[in-house]
Amino acid sequence: MTFSPSSHIRTILENLPQKPGVYLMKGERGEVLYIGKARRLRNRVRSYFNNSAEHSEKTRRLRDRIRDIDFIVERNEVKALILEETLIKRHLPHFNIALKDNKRYPYIRVSWQDDFPRVDVTRRLVQDGSRYFGPYVAMWAAQDTLQTLRKVFPYLTCDRDIDGQDERACLYHDIQLCNAPCIGAVDREAYRAMIAGLMAVLRGRSEEIVSRLQGEMDEAATALQFERAASLRDQLRAIDMITQKNRTVGHSLSNHDVIALARDRHDAVVQILFIRNGRLIGSDSHALEGTADDSDEIVVRAFLKRFYNVASEIPKEVILPNHVEEARIIEQWLRDRRGGSKVSITVPQRGRKRELVSLARENAAEALHMLRAQWEADSVRQEDALASLQAALHLPRPPNRIECFDVSTTQGTAIVASRVVFVRGVARKSEYRRFNIRSVSHRGSDDYQSMREALTRRFARYIRARERDDALPPVGRDNEETWRLLPDLLVVDGGRGQLNVALEVLREFGLQDTLRVAGLAKRFEELWTPGAHRPLLLPPRDQALFLVQRIRDEAHRFAITSHRNRRRKQGMASRLEAIQGIGPAKRKALLKNYSNSIDAIRAATVEELANVPGITPDLAAAIHAELD
Repeated sequence: MTFSPSSHIRTILENLPQKPGVYLMKGERGEVLYIGKARRLRNRVRSYFNNSAEHSEKTRRLRDRIRDIDFIVERNEVKALILEETLIKRHLPHFNIALKDNKRYPYIRVSWQDDFPRVDVTRRLVQDGSRYFGPYVAMWAAQDTLQTLRKVFPYLTCDRDIDGQDERACLYHDIQLCNAPCIGAVDREAYRAMIAGLMAVLRGRSEEIVSRLQGEMDEAATALQFERAASLRDQLRAIDMITQKNRTVGHSLSNHDVIALARDRHDAVVQILFIRNGRLIGSDSHALEGTADDSDEIVVRAFLKRFYNVASEIPKEVILPNHVEEARIIEQWLRDRRGGSKVSITVPQRGRKRELVSLARENAAEALHMLRAQWEADSVRQEDALASLQAALHLPRPPNRIECFDVSTTQGTAIVASRVVFVRGVARKSEYRRFNIRSVSHRGSDDYQSMREALTRRFARYIRARERDDALPPVGRDNEETWRLLPDLLVVDGGRGQLNVALEVLREFGLQDTLRVAGLAKRFEELWTPGAHRPLLLPPRDQALFLVQRIRDEAHRFAITSHRNRRRKQGMASRLEAIQGIGPAKRKALLKNYSNSIDAIRAATVEELANVPGITPDLAAAIHAELD
């Protein structure tokens, strides 16, 4: 069904200018929901309200909340991009992709404009004549590098005026971490030559320094100056330690950032590799919020604008995994931020650059895995999510135990329902259960009846577990404790219809006043609760929403996996039972003997098949001929 905007919105859409600019979409209370830029405002803003927008769940949610639209006309797209980033930073709109952990990276700074340059670590790049090296992904990494370099290049750290006339040097001179130009131990030219060597090492060009120190060490050893030779040896080891920390990726890559993306339904992580002077000097990952339903191209483009809007250094080339819209506009913006020097955005198809993109993608996938693991281990975040869900659903206590049910089928065949259990926000896979649905005809599919059967069987087991004497052994391999415990919240995958089915089942077992239940509809992530006339929409970045989505997705994954396994087994069974003389007992014996593999049965010889209990030599020959 085509969305119909209000008359106020229609008037705005009909009168927007065909000029570049920025648009601000606002909600009922005037809050800014989304900020975007456009080459032509009218075309871009109207696209949110045409039929093509129906394919984007995120756009539909945004559109439902828009009550007003403001816009600002700019002279060109670059100006519009700059204004867009400024406004996003100020308003932090809910529907814009957000960089969760943006930061300024540390750099090593050499005050080369001074007669006696100092060396320190900073997060700000200032155009004052200083030389900057980095970025480093953490302050400790930069400081650790300097601590090692100082053993080779004993530079100044004090703030005294250097004239070579001081009476005595500080303690650092005594421990050989400063060569004391303050007392005239070295002159200006010698001190600056030493600092030039330090900068050469930081640039990855240490060959000349190493060659010189190697020669001096050999001369000292020949002259039997073993203490000096040992000192030079230690300096060489320190330089080697610094250069080995930074992986060589190729001298043709001098000043590049390599970017790749890893994501699942709810989370996205961008990995960035920093390459300077042919060496990989560091990498870092950035989690992004609000990426659901956005394409990879949109996510990467948003990252470029968020990250480089506050980056201290702009590389001469940004290497991406895929093409992005407005690449030329972003290049022009980056060039302006780099002081007019050319910046290229490239998408390599082969060669060393493509290998680096693959490396970045592999690291992004690992970072995403770690993000999930940290979420599951973060008890504070889980408690926040449970408290938020309790408040949203008006529960009497935090839903520490949540059960979620989902149904999976393909054209009414091999229908499987799944139950997953989350305890204090963490999946408890030992309590996952599947239900092979028997009450629904395989000639058609009835999701409501399938859900009814799964819930009925679940709560029937609850009743039996409560009534049965604990001293008796459990039925089959199942653990009765998982059926005896009732959840604080029961979630069914689906909208109002599935919720009503759940309520009917609870009433049959007299649990309607004991259990709280909700239905989670996929399309708009709507939570339906009993008696509500409209669904509840949790805020897009609410931890409660992330939790229920994870629970629902896990139930869906488990249901699909079980469904596929059941279809595979049914396929094997029907293949064997089509052979004359094979019934359920002999089929079961064959599958058990060959690990449920039809390929293993096909590969067996007639003699091997005849060794299976119940299989005669003639029947073995028939099986071999049929499967072959």
